[in-house]
Amino acid sequence: MTADERFQNETLRPVAKLQDELLVATFRNYVTKHKNAFYELNLEKRLKYIENAIQKDIKFRNSLKGMIIGQFTIPEYELYIQNSSALNKRMMNIVKEQLQANIQLLERDMAY
Repeated sequence: MTADERFQNETLRPVAKLQDELLVATFRNYVTKHKNAFYELNLEKRLKYIENAIQKDIKFRNSLKGMIIGQFTIPEYELYIQNSSALNKRMMNIVKEQLQANIQLLERDMAY
C-alpha cells in the first residue's frame, strides 16, 4: 500500500464518512442555488451532474475540500500537504462516490 493509499483509507474515508450528512446538505444547497435543474434529470444524468459539479465548479470543490481538511489533525494535515494535489484527487473521488451512493437522499421531497 502506498502512502497515498494509506492516507486515503486511514484519514480521507473516515473523515468523509463523518461529514456525510453535511456533504449531502451542501450538495442540496448547491442544487437549490442552481435553480433545481438536478431534479429534472434522469438517474444517469444526475450522477453525471454530481461529477461535473465536483470537477468543474472550483468554488464548490474548494468548499468540499475545506469540510474534509477542516477535520484533519495536525499530523494528518502535515501528511496531506506533502502531496496535496494527488490527495485532493482521491478526496474528491471519495466525495463524488459518496454523493452518488446517497442519490436517493437527493430527491426533491427528501430536501428539507
